[in-house]
Amino acid sequence: MIKEPNVAGGFYSADPKELSDSIDALEQSTGPVPADRKVAIAIAPHAGYPFSGPVAAYTYKAIARNHYKTIVIIGPSHFFPFEGISIWPKGGFKTPLGTVTVDEDFAQALLKENTTEFHYLPNVYEREHAIEVELPFLQKTFEGIRIVPILMGDPDPQVCRDLAAALDRLIGQRDDVLILVSSDMSHYYTYDVANQMDALTLSAIREIDPKKFFEGNISRKMEMCGFVPVTTALLYARMRGITHVEVLKHANSGDTSGDKSRVVGYSSVIFYNDLLGAVPSQDEGAKALNSAEKKELLKIARDSIETFVRTGKAPDVKSADARLNEVQGAFVTITKHGTLRGCIGNIIGQEPLYETVRDMAVAAASQDPRFTPLTAAELKDIHLEISVLSQPRRVKDASEIQLGKHGVIVSKDGHQGVFLPQVADETGWSKEEFLSQLCSQKAGLPPDAWKDPDTALYVFTADVFAEK
Repeated sequence: MIKEPNVAGGFYSADPKELSDSIDALEQSTGPVPADRKVAIAIAPHAGYPFSGPVAAYTYKAIARNHYKTIVIIGPSHFFPFEGISIWPKGGFKTPLGTVTVDEDFAQALLKENTTEFHYLPNVYEREHAIEVELPFLQKTFEGIRIVPILMGDPDPQVCRDLAAALDRLIGQRDDVLILVSSDMSHYYTYDVANQMDALTLSAIREIDPKKFFEGNISRKMEMCGFVPVTTALLYARMRGITHVEVLKHANSGDTSGDKSRVVGYSSVIFYNDLLGAVPSQDEGAKALNSAEKKELLKIARDSIETFVRTGKAPDVKSADARLNEVQGAFVTITKHGTLRGCIGNIIGQEPLYETVRDMAVAAASQDPRFTPLTAAELKDIHLEISVLSQPRRVKDASEIQLGKHGVIVSKDGHQGVFLPQVADETGWSKEEFLSQLCSQKAGLPPDAWKDPDTALYVFTADVFAEK
């Protein structure tokens, strides 16, 4: 399964020496590039080298000192609309510089993560250039790397979330995997309009705000042909706790061709947390909330439940508190006379904390499949508890788990379950009982699945507080 090139001789030279020399020239023409970043995610354009090559060179020069074994390349499908994603499963991709090998183990494992949305659709690669255009740059930058080629279809935020989560699980604690997103920016606007749109787009990327970015592209206020892959990358960045973003270069075709009447925008972006050689932090603790912030969140949860139960609609809420506007995951638990009445949460934050609490409160009251929806007659008898979660981190094995301090996520073969930290205190279970119940009750796995080296275990902490 060797994929022949589609655009050699068009987007870039089909002659190996000319192609190699042209990439060398592009990288030599770049301005200063930070070379000490431990890059986890990168964005590079994919147009013809005379147009986008001067921008793409910044990405590859910035990642050159990193050591990767696997590069997951995610691009949009330009010619074939389809649902879900398509993963090239084995073999390789050929360019004039040779063949790049597919990481078959990673690709096959990814295909098994979600058999509903993840497929191999050979026809979507027949004319596609998004992945191919990145390969000669990679071949010139690294030796012996393997790739996982992924094309994404129709804009579905759930597919983005599922792919980001699957990548997070598979990559785990590996630091030798790069997520490379192949995408151009705005298409065929005048030079000034394109720059204005691209500035909005890059602002959402810098903020690592997947919701703002996705909705901006759907509304056409922003524009990237690869906005679905970029949304996935932003969600993945959130899941991994990545906080540093640098836009290395932005330009458009008008800067190279001189024609500024209908231009295409290009950007080079890197995401990282650490510098090369730095020891990553293992502290999964979340920034604490003060008493006023906890009180405000409890009021938001109570008001949201009461409004929804009585009107069927969630209220519009706002908070001026900067801490509550930080993106963070949370669970809302409802009890009635001391008995559980509903509990739903979002482990990975995707919106401001106060909005997460509102949405999870409404969901706990109306969508927990274990219970009927809450009624107005019950409102006076319920009690609310909120758990604000830290960013999960993967652990090597169960020895790192501290009962009472850590909540735990278990994940294997598309099955996932979670227990909050307080479950250990409430049940009095031993660690083995806690993990066995998590696997069987929550994940639908065998009770001893947590002992399997292929099972991923994640821990997080929670700031837990409740109504008086």
